[in-house]
Amino acid sequence: MPQHKSAKKRMRTSEKKRAYNRANKSRMKTVIKDLRNTQDKTVAEQKYREVTKILDRLAGKGIIHLNNAAHRKSQLAKFVQSLG
Repeated sequence: MPQHKSAKKRMRTSEKKRAYNRANKSRMKTVIKDLRNTQDKTVAEQKYREVTKILDRLAGKGIIHLNNAAHRKSQLAKFVQSLG
């Protein structure tokens, strides 16, 4: 357990950030799974735009790395294009 006042505060802050990051990563994974389960190309394109917004926002806030977001967007774009 933390002994100093600043360490206690750091623990509280870290726990809040951890909960925020976990919730956002979970949301990201959910929308990606939802997109991957789509078979219709027009619906997939619409969902792809939503997913890219979320990925860009998370990368901008530092929750995921910029390259991670770029890689995921690239793979999902390839998936959407493969739908016929």
